[in-house]
Amino acid sequence: MDGGHDYQPPLRWYGHLWRYALALAVSGLAWVPVLEAQADSDREWLFVLDIVFGISAFVLVWWRRRWPMTIAVITALMTPLTASGGGAILLATVSLATRRRWWQVITIGALNLAMTWVYYQVQPTSDNDPAWLITTFSIAFVAAALAWGMFIGSRRELLWTLRQRAETAEAERDLRANQARSNERARIAREMHDVLAHRISQISLHAGALTFREDLSPEEMRSSVAVIQAKAHEALTDLREVLGVLRDEETGTPLTGPQPTYADLAALLQDARDAGATIEYDDRLAPLPPLPDAAGRTVYRIVQEGITNASKHAPAATLRISLTGSPEDGVDLVLRNAVGFGPTRTPGAGLGLVGLTERAALRGGWLAHGLEEPAAGSPDPQMFVLRTWLPWDPADSATGSRDDIEGSNG
Repeated sequence: MDGGHDYQPPLRWYGHLWRYALALAVSGLAWVPVLEAQADSDREWLFVLDIVFGISAFVLVWWRRRWPMTIAVITALMTPLTASGGGAILLATVSLATRRRWWQVITIGALNLAMTWVYYQVQPTSDNDPAWLITTFSIAFVAAALAWGMFIGSRRELLWTLRQRAETAEAERDLRANQARSNERARIAREMHDVLAHRISQISLHAGALTFREDLSPEEMRSSVAVIQAKAHEALTDLREVLGVLRDEETGTPLTGPQPTYADLAALLQDARDAGATIEYDDRLAPLPPLPDAAGRTVYRIVQEGITNASKHAPAATLRISLTGSPEDGVDLVLRNAVGFGPTRTPGAGLGLVGLTERAALRGGWLAHGLEEPAAGSPDPQMFVLRTWLPWDPADSATGSRDDIEGSNG
C-alpha cells in the first residue's frame, strides 16, 4: 500500500485512526457554513448528495496509498458536490504530494483549484466575500496542503535513507569482521602447515624407519627415538612461536619469537641433511643490499615446503635448489627433484603448494609447479620442478613479468 515507494512507512491502526479523525474535523469545519443553506434552499438534493459523496470519499481514501493519483483525482472531482468529504479530499491530496512527483502535484493542484471554483458556483453558500479573496484563499490553502505533503514525503525519505545507511554500515561491518576472521583462519592454517609439515614429516620418516629396521641395537633404537623426541619438541616450539606471532599482530604485544628469514636457510638445509635428505644448494643471490625480511621469509617457507614434499614423495632423490636474484631482477627460486622414487606413508593434506601460491601472490610474485620431461633419448628421469619469482621489495613487483622470468629460467 505504499505506491511503490520504499520510504513510505506502513501505517498501523492508530495511524489510520488519527488521520481519519483529523479528516472528519476538517470536514465538519467545511460543512458547517453550507449545511444550513442546503437545508433552507429549494435544492435539498444537495444535502443528500453531500452526504453520499462525503461517505464515498472517506471510503475511497482508504486506498490512497495503493492508487494515489487515481484516488486523488476521483476525490477532487467530488469537491463541487460535497463539503462533508472535504477532509477526505484533503487527505488524498496530501498523501499524493508525499510522493513528490511534480507532474502529479501540479495536476492535482490545478484540478483542486478548478473544482473549488465550481464548488462555490454549485453550493448555496451565504458568504458575500469578493471573488479575488476566495480565489486567493483557495490558492493559498491548496498550496499549503501540497507543500505540507511534500515536506512529509521529504522527511520520510530522509529517515529511510538514514536507516538504510545504518543498516548498510552494520552489514558492511559484519562482512568485514567475517572476512577478517576468515583471513585470519587462513593465515593461521597456512603458517601452521608451513611450520609443522616439515617437522612432522621428519618425525614420520624416522618413525617409519624404525618399523622396517629389525637389526637395530638398543643404543641405536634409543638414538632414533631421541631424534623423534627432539623433532616433536621443535614442532611444539615452532607452533608456540607461530601462534604467538599471529596473536601479537592483533594485540601489539611483544612477539614470542622471531620469524625465520633468508638468514635461517642454511640452518634449515643442514637440519634436513642431518635427517637424511640429499640436497644440492646453489645460492647466487646478490649480497648487497640484503634481502628484505618479507621476501626472505617467503623464500624460507617455499624451500621448507619443497624439502617436505621431496621427503614425502621422493625420499631417495636429490633435491636441487637454485636461488638467484638482485634488487633489479627480483628473486628467482627453483627446486628440482626426480620423481619415481615412490611416495612414503606420510599423509599430506594437499594444501601446501596452494598455500605457497597464495603466499607468493600476496608478496607480488608468482609460483608455478609441474613435471618436466627429459630431452628425447636422455637417460635422465622425469623431474618435478617448482619455480617462484618474488620482487626484491613488494613495491618493485612491476619490475619483471612472469613470461620474461619463466623464459629466463627455461
